[in-house]
Amino acid sequence: MTSPAVVLIGPPGAGKSTVGALLAERLGLGYRDTDADVVATAGRPIAEIFIDQGEPHFRELERAAVRSALETHPGVLSLGGGAILDDGTRALLTGLPVIFLDVQLADAVKRVGLDAPRPLLAVNPRKQWRELMERRRPLYTQVARAVIETGERTPEQVAEAILDALELRPAGADDAPRAAHREEQA
Repeated sequence: MTSPAVVLIGPPGAGKSTVGALLAERLGLGYRDTDADVVATAGRPIAEIFIDQGEPHFRELERAAVRSALETHPGVLSLGGGAILDDGTRALLTGLPVIFLDVQLADAVKRVGLDAPRPLLAVNPRKQWRELMERRRPLYTQVARAVIETGERTPEQVAEAILDALELRPAGADDAPRAAHREEQA
């Protein structure tokens, strides 16, 4: 079994996809998004799955996608915003390098708008987003090794904060300072 190097969780608009791809590039690893996996498996957009088959069916597909990705993907992995609602998923995340990308409503609105096709935010999106976060925030923090606030940061700054929080080094990072220090010690 292979575990991801980093697992990103958080609400819509937190920057999971943007930061995840950037972080994977910096680490020289692959990037995977479980929402994209669900879409690929179902052959249709998430909004259509919700409308045609309902949220329980979507969550079933999501559980399977998350389990598969956690078992097989060694790179950077982004989970859909609601994946942490599942007890089994939270159990699978135990002990993994999980980062909760936190964002406030105003920043989320700036990034994705709340008119995008997000089925759980279809009616009164701002109110729905706040209610989602009231339910989900404790679950995000429960499984996260670190919480990174993304609001006033660029994606590059968020990626750097994640590297620092997990004490990871970018791919090809220069080892010259360490080598020089070892030579001084000799």
